[in-house]
Amino acid sequence: MAIIINPISPVAFSIFGLDIRWYALAYVAAFLIGFWIFRRLMSDKKNGVNLSEKHFDDLFTAVVLGVIIGGRLGYVLFYNLSFFLNHPLEILAVWKGGMSFHGGLLGVLISVILFAVKLEKQKSDKKITFKTWFNGSFKIMDVIAVVAPIGLFFGRIANFINMEVMGRMTNKSWGVVFAGHESVPRHPSPLYEAGMEGILLFIIMFSLWRFTKLRENIGALSGSFAMLYAVLRIICEQFRAPDVQIGFLTTWGLTMGQLLSALMFFAGAAIFAVAIKKK
Repeated sequence: MAIIINPISPVAFSIFGLDIRWYALAYVAAFLIGFWIFRRLMSDKKNGVNLSEKHFDDLFTAVVLGVIIGGRLGYVLFYNLSFFLNHPLEILAVWKGGMSFHGGLLGVLISVILFAVKLEKQKSDKKITFKTWFNGSFKIMDVIAVVAPIGLFFGRIANFINMEVMGRMTNKSWGVVFAGHESVPRHPSPLYEAGMEGILLFIIMFSLWRFTKLRENIGALSGSFAMLYAVLRIICEQFRAPDVQIGFLTTWGLTMGQLLSALMFFAGAAIFAVAIKKK
């Protein structure tokens, strides 16, 4: 017996004729809550990064732009390039959904690197070396790695409300059917991802930050996050239906999300190895 759910309107409320969508509110909540926790963690003297109020504002702006621009371009390039080549203006229609976590992560990484390099140049006129930008960037990325699951949680809840990226067909009792939308029960995969990539991953990352010495190795937490997220995402993709426009990439069922996550795992392992090796 499947769970019957009446579809939730994607519009949370309207103000003066302007529709405010749950999708947008999810991003706002993720940024505000995540950045509040980020500032609390950054205030820890052991982190070794002293930022002024202006620097915090600049970093917040950089991260927001990195998430939105990177996430959207990642979706365009990885998931639906042919459609957007024929409808380029649709790239700007972010409110309709269609964001890639992997693209958003790359966007944040690039924005943080640019921010860190700019910050180092303000401190000194010396040439920026690999060690300088790696340390400056990943001191920040390590903290972002702890709070990133908060954004993942809210994003997946918004996916469920929008009836996006739903799971594969199932005969399990917890299968979900949206009344009037589809009669086939499906795995509520956005909720699986909210629980695993959001709640569980936050608990693990915060525990690594709080109870281990990994943060003393710059980049170790970032690498850990990349590897852990990749594993959890690959597991969740076993229940998530592949994107209609792409389908499975191989005859044995590889999805685009799993491919990108596998690449992310190896990138995270490389960063972790560098972080552990260097002093």
